[in-house]
Formats: sequence, structure tokens, C-alpha cells
Amino acid sequence: MIVPAEEARNLATRVLRLHGAPEAHAQLQVDLLLEAELRGFASHGLLRLPRIVERIRNGVADPAAIGSPEWILPGFLRIDGQMGLGPVIALKALDEICEHARQVGVAVAAIHNSNHLGMLAWYAERVAEADQIALCFSTSEALVHPWGGREAMIGTNPIAIGIPARPFPFVMDMATSLVAMGKIHDYANRGEAIPDQWALDRNGEPTTDPEAAKSGAIAPFGGAKGYALGLAFELLVSALARSALGKSVQGTLDSTNVCNKGDVFIVLSPGTDSGCNNELSRYLDAIRNCAPIEGFSSVSIPGDRSRMCRAERLKSGICLPDDVWRELQALANWENHQGGL
Repeated sequence: MIVPAEEARNLATRVLRLHGAPEAHAQLQVDLLLEAELRGFASHGLLRLPRIVERIRNGVADPAAIGSPEWILPGFLRIDGQMGLGPVIALKALDEICEHARQVGVAVAAIHNSNHLGMLAWYAERVAEADQIALCFSTSEALVHPWGGREAMIGTNPIAIGIPARPFPFVMDMATSLVAMGKIHDYANRGEAIPDQWALDRNGEPTTDPEAAKSGAIAPFGGAKGYALGLAFELLVSALARSALGKSVQGTLDSTNVCNKGDVFIVLSPGTDSGCNNELSRYLDAIRNCAPIEGFSSVSIPGDRSRMCRAERLKSGICLPDDVWRELQALANWENHQGGL
């Protein structure tokens, strides 16, 4: 069904407020989920809200937590997320290291004990719009099989990079798996088969059944190279955030375990050299204007399509599976909450 973006925002915000989230925290979490919907990434959108609520109800997510930051070294901030909502803890960390980077050029934040981070592009874009450069990393449960292996042993371990440019910053956001597990859940919710070679079942055999893929393993993107990058990112995040590794990671796909993955942000400040920004912007436009090959109508830069999708969905509304919308409505009318709004 098609739902106006503001109607979805208001309903989702009400759900979190009813479950103990302060208004500012609820708005941040919903903004992240809604941006994913608007940009065409339903796997990281509102279908994740019921699990967030379950985690709050089960005491493994604290919607009021703001995290406990500690500067371990000049330029290196480590944060205990206190089981807080992922975007709330992450933005608090980014605020601190962005200000530090403006003074000294670079700063790093490593986060543990925080909940699911969501779409990394959302963070990278915020930093790049403020004329700073962002590198964002996160880990997940073991969902990806190593190159040549039959079982899941590595996280999807996404990376996002944001670089200032005009009129829009350059933002690249990608998992090191061939697809995100959230996308497989989205296919399952829609009752659609997944493409060949996305995943293996629990026996290590190729499958197009999204339900079988949930208990199997996703392929690394790009074969051996994607596997190597995903492994490197997992080691990097764990080394800095002191987070769990491989099959020990839990809490982003379930509703009962404390989340023990890690997140790392690196922010660099190149100064206020507008000439550099202009040169980057001209280069990006030259790529967009490159003659397309047969089968392509144009050449795009990472982020262009999602930006166009966002503009269209702000006008026409977002498409949500009927069962997801009904579940959100039920949560918004939760009868056992105390006090009200």
C-alpha cells in the first residue's frame, strides 16, 4: 500500500514514544528508517521498527540511553552505547568527533553496546553536508560465507564514505555481502523469490527461497575480493570498538540478546578550500555526462538514484507491505502502555 511519508513518520514516532523513547530519540530513529524507505532501501526501513520495539520490551534496548563517551587518546573516542538506539548513540559520537576534527584534522569514534546502526549513508551524508569527510563502518551477525566456504562466518560489514561536493555530497554506501540480510527479509515479507547466487541454505546449497536463506549464508560481493574486504572491516571494527567477532555477534536480527557488534566512524576535516570542492564537483558532473553504453540511458554517481527516488516518494508516498503497515498501526495502539503521551 502507498502511505504518505508524513503519515508514516507520525505513526512510527508515536510507536516509539509509547515504548519509552524521548521525543528527540524517537524522531532520530524514525528519520533514519523513513529515509531508507524514501530512498528505496526497504530492507533498512520501517519493517525494522517492530523488532526495535520487541527489543525495548525485552530489556535489551534502552530508548532513553545517550551513551557514555571516553576520550582514550587525543583523537580517539570510545563509546559505551548503554544499549541505546543506534542512531542516537552514533550521532552523539559524531557530534563530538566532528568538532574535534575541525580543530586537529581527524578524529575517530568506536562504539560498542549500541543497537542497530541502520543505513550508513544517512550518517555519511550528514557529515559531508557540513564540509567534512566521513568513513563509516559497522559489523553484524555472521551472515556471509567466506570465499569457498559453505557456512556463514563473517558479517555483512558495510562501509559508507561521504565527501563534500556541490550541489550534493558524494555518498557511497555498500555492504561487503552481495546483498543485505534485510533485503532478503524484505523479499520474504513480499513472498518473492530471491535471485540466483545471492545465498546458500543451511546445508550450504544455493537457494532462491528467502526463508531458506535466512538460516543459511549470503555470498560476499565480488568473490574473493569482497570476502577480503568484509573480513578486513570486521577485524578493524573489532580492534577499535572491542566488539564481538563472527559467530559470536548477536543482537541486530533477534529480539532477545544484547547487541554486541561494533561501529566505527572516522571524520576528516580538509579545511574550507572551496576550490577543492568545485574541482570534485566538476569531475562528478563529467562522469554523469559520460556517454552511456547500450542498455543505459545515462551514467550516474552513487547516491543519484536514491536521491531521485526520495524526491518522487516525498510526493507520491512510500510503498509498504500491508502486513508491515498493519503491525505498525497495532503497535501505535498498544493498549498496555502507561500514562499516554
